[in-house]
This record gives sequence, C-alpha cells and structure tokens, in this order.
Amino acid sequence: MELRKLELVEVWMELKSPFQTSFGETRLRPGILVRVEERGGEEGWGEIVAGEGPWYSYETVWTAWHVVQDYIVPMLARAGELEARRFHEVVARIRGHHMAKAGIEEALWDLEARLASQPLYRYIGGARNYAVSGVSVGIKSSVEELLKAIASYLEQGYARVKIKIKPGWDIDIVARIREEYPDIPLQVDANAAYTLEDAEHLARLDEYNLLMIEQPLDYDDLVDHAELAKRLKTPICLDESIKGPRDAVRAYKLGSARVINIKPGRVGGIGPSLQIHDYWYGEKGLPVWIGGMLETGVGRGHLVALATLEGVKYPNDVSASDRYYWEDIVEPPWTLRDGRIQAPEKPGIGVEPVEERLRKVARKRRTFIF
Repeated sequence: MELRKLELVEVWMELKSPFQTSFGETRLRPGILVRVEERGGEEGWGEIVAGEGPWYSYETVWTAWHVVQDYIVPMLARAGELEARRFHEVVARIRGHHMAKAGIEEALWDLEARLASQPLYRYIGGARNYAVSGVSVGIKSSVEELLKAIASYLEQGYARVKIKIKPGWDIDIVARIREEYPDIPLQVDANAAYTLEDAEHLARLDEYNLLMIEQPLDYDDLVDHAELAKRLKTPICLDESIKGPRDAVRAYKLGSARVINIKPGRVGGIGPSLQIHDYWYGEKGLPVWIGGMLETGVGRGHLVALATLEGVKYPNDVSASDRYYWEDIVEPPWTLRDGRIQAPEKPGIGVEPVEERLRKVARKRRTFIF
C-alpha cells in the first residue's frame, strides 16, 4: 500500500476518577491519535500512548509529536510502497521512541486489515474472538475505599483484580483484600517501587496466592529480577523492563521472569508484540498477557486484538470504555460481558472515532500529505 495522508490529533481525556501508581497520579490523560489514509481512500487508526511527563517512559506527548513530525513522516514520505511488518525497517535509524513508532505502526496494521476485509484480531492470528478482561485499581486513600472499588469492579464482571502497590501500601493491603476475597484472581503491580534489598519483605506476598507480582524492581533491570525470582514463589511478571523482543530473550535466558506483560505502546506496536508472543509462548511455552496505558477506544481496539492470541493465558488490562472515561471517542464503545470484551467482526479494529467527540478533546491537529 502507498500512503496519501497522515493526520495527528493530540487529545486530552479527563478520567472519571484519578488513577494513582507508585510514581504519581493521573487525572487528565493525553495521547495522540494517528490516522493514515492510502491512495484508494481507505484509512486506519492508531494511538500514541506517551503521557504528560517522563514518568513511566522517557517519552512524552510532546516528544512523540516531535519525533513523528520531524523524523518519521519524512521517512514514510520516502518509503513509497509500505507494509505494516516493514515499518520498523523504514524507521530503523531512530533509536527508541517506541511509543511514537507504535502509534503509526498500529494505524498501518488497522489499514492493512481493512484493505484485506478482515478484523484485526483475525488478521494477526488470534486464537479466539474475545479478550478476557481484568481491571487495574490504583492506589487509594484508604483500604476501605480500595475494597469498595474492588467490589464494584467484581460486580461489573471483571475476571481478575490487579492492585498497585508501593512501600507502605503492600502486605497489609493484600492481606486485607484476601480476608474479604480469599479466592478471586489477584495480582499486584509495583511499577519498579522496590529494590533487591526488599526481597525478604516481598517474599511475604507468597502467603497470599497471587497470580504474579509485576515489575517489583527497577524499570530498566533484568539482572536483579533474576536474583529476586530465586527468592520468591510468586511468579515475577516484567513490564517496563521489556522494551522489545530482544529484552524478552534476555529475560528468559537470565531467568528474570515467568510472565511478560506486553504493552504495544511500550515495545513499538503490533509487530514487536507478536514477536515477543511468538518467542515467549511459541518457543518457550511461557504465558503472556496484554497491558494497557489508559488508552482511548482507538488504542483499546489494538489491545483487544492482541489479547485474542493463543499465548495470552491471563486476564488482560483491557477494560470497557466506561472504566476510565465518561464518554469514549469511538462508536461503538467497548463493553464488558461475562468478564469478556468481544473482538469486533468488522474489518480492522472494528470501531470508528466520532469527529464531534474528537473536536471536544483535541488540542492540536496536523495533516501531512505525501
């Protein structure tokens, strides 16, 4: 396919309630929507998930706009015929900036699937037509508030609960949840809040039958996680440390984790996500699941498609549209039923942004003609 047009739309979405992790609180979620159009007029959508500040990643909504505008767009203009799987070859000179790349690459996958008249989940090799949906619950002001939130999400049908933890908000909180809910699928996410010196403390989590502990140590570490894994019975899941397929290989060889949380924005898009899945599960027989970054309905469409892959063995951080936002920007909205989100059978991601809603949340737009 040959691109005719690329559009960037910077959006700021207000969350229904603040979302707090070990590294800060989010009330207003920025992002960049990407629309690509090929010569015949068909279009595809992706989402750049870089945030307001360099907290989870060094990328921000502003660095991503700069990298796309000043580097990726000129490379695409010179590329001519393009395939989604070749996108990373085209932009190989750009080191890092996986979130900026992912938004463009996702749009290309959506476009290709539409041109092939296939739903994206089927186009990338999904093994089922739904995503099993878990919920991620941020740090609250009290354990009572947390338990109230958990009760609400379980009532809505979410298949797994994940809570954020940090020093001072961990063991006692998990113990209290287990008193109330002894049998629910439960996991914790530290967002790199601990060090290897906390190994003995973290080992106390082994008492509570957790699915996993996600990213307990430094965001860039594999070696200390391998040492920690020897001291815990609870499986370690890596998130921030896996920045691409090569890190998945290193993590396996070192023994740093037994599970990987694949976030397409973190690793560079659909193609790298498939590579990680095919290595970690296809070659090594280890499970993966799909994580989220508070995406709008556009990015959520790509998460749902990935969550249908065979190696996805745990519930995913892929929630319904109304989990975070009063009104999503897409139609139809993503909905939850019996702990699942259905993968649409329409071509591509299966949802469409609504222009009127985009105008309400857009702060900046720019179109590039090739």
